[in-house]
Amino acid sequence: MPYNYNESRRHKIPKARYRVTNWPEYDSALIRRGSITVWLSEEAVAAWHAPATGERGGQPVYSEIAIETGLALRLVFHQPLRQTEGLLRSIAAVLHVDIRVPDHTTLSRRSGGLTILPSRIRRDEPLHLLVDSTGLKIYGEGEWLDQKHGVRSRRRWRKLHLGIDAGTHDIVASELTPDDVGDVSEVPELLD
Repeated sequence: MPYNYNESRRHKIPKARYRVTNWPEYDSALIRRGSITVWLSEEAVAAWHAPATGERGGQPVYSEIAIETGLALRLVFHQPLRQTEGLLRSIAAVLHVDIRVPDHTTLSRRSGGLTILPSRIRRDEPLHLLVDSTGLKIYGEGEWLDQKHGVRSRRRWRKLHLGIDAGTHDIVASELTPDDVGDVSEVPELLD
C-alpha cells in the first residue's frame, strides 16, 4: 500500500471556504435571478399568423416571427422543443393573448431556414480591433494511415485569423487560410 505508506508525508491542500459577508445583497440577488418579465407587443401579436402565399397547396399557419420567438426562447432557456411549446402556451395564457402556439414538430421543421442569431450590427463609430491568429491542424484518415504504417507525410495546417472587438469581445471578422499565408497579409481583409 504505497498510498498509505506515504500518508504522513503527503501535502494536504485545505478545502477552500467561501464566506458570504453581505447576506442581504446576496439574498436579493438570488431572488432577482428567478425574476422574468415577458411581453408581446401588439405588432408581434398581429404578425403572429402568416399571410397567405397565393400558391396552391397548404398555407403556412405561423409567420417567421412566431417560429423565431419559439426558437429564441428555446436557446435562452436551454430546453427541448416540447418544453418550449409548453413555455409558449403558458406565456400566452398568462398574458391573456389569444394566439395559436406552434407545436414542436412545426418548430423543428421550420427552423432549418431561419437564422436565430442576431444579424450584423452596422457600426457608425470606429471600433478597436484586436487581430490574432492561431494554427489549426487538420486531422483525418491520412493521419491515421500515417501513424499505422509509420510513414510521415507533410502535415496539413491552416491558420485562423480573428478580428475581435476590444469593447464587446465579439468576433467581428474571421478568415481561414493555408499555413503559408502570413499574419500581416491578412490584416487588410480583416479590416474590410
